[in-house]
Amino acid sequence: MQCQTVLPGSECTFWNKNGCTFEGSSCQIIVPDCEGCERVVEGTIGNVCSVAPSPAKKWAVNICNFATHRKVEAKVVEQRINPLKASKRGGR
Repeated sequence: MQCQTVLPGSECTFWNKNGCTFEGSSCQIIVPDCEGCERVVEGTIGNVCSVAPSPAKKWAVNICNFATHRKVEAKVVEQRINPLKASKRGGR
């Protein structure tokens, strides 16, 4: 349904015939970690995220999975090879 409060006219999964069902009955403003993200839009209460109604919860544990301005660094783990199994494979 279409949001009627913070982002009027945009699609919202938390809006129903009774109004906003998100906690606090409204989206929350962005946190400083969101600065520079492409998903930040200007709403009636200030800058809000267009996909996550609570940006603080997205950044609470780690990097936000919707963030476009930061990338997750992949950790390369060197695989350990059992020398006994490697010697058996080499003998085939």
